[in-house]
Amino acid sequence: MTDTLSMLSFRRADERDVAELVRLRDTAARWQLERGIDQWRPGELGADHFRARLREGEVWIATLGPDGPVAGAWELWWEDPGAWGEQPPDAGYIHRLMIDRRAAPPGVGRRMLAEAEHRIAATGRAVARLDCLSTNPRLRQYYQDAGYAVVGEQPGKNGDGGKRYAVTLLEKRLESR
Repeated sequence: MTDTLSMLSFRRADERDVAELVRLRDTAARWQLERGIDQWRPGELGADHFRARLREGEVWIATLGPDGPVAGAWELWWEDPGAWGEQPPDAGYIHRLMIDRRAAPPGVGRRMLAEAEHRIAATGRAVARLDCLSTNPRLRQYYQDAGYAVVGEQPGKNGDGGKRYAVTLLEKRLESR
């Protein structure tokens, strides 16, 4: 297992990855629904969403080796006023941590979080932030176990497609690199 995690490679996504990102998101949504987790829905975010994220932020892909299968992906934003309001530019915001459970070994989610944190710290920012649905205590605990602290609640986040929902806000102080 550890050997497999050490083989992970990370690269910035581009236009050629859009279909794979949509597939990852839909696969993760189906996995959640099969386990009674009411968070994402298949078909909810399509190619237009990921193209916008490629333009406005960063999207990262994790593969098993440089040419291996995709294990997961995440979005990295440099601001998130919808959840956090206006903030000084001292944080990076991790969104849509998606894992392909058919290809990814255990521990890939934590490894992807660490890579996102490394990327944030490399820009000189001192804080990694993320949010999760307030109604998803398992995900909240996952992030807390990864070193994130709950710092608040946002009762009416404006989400994708104009939906409003409550989220728990979490952050982690990063060591300078």
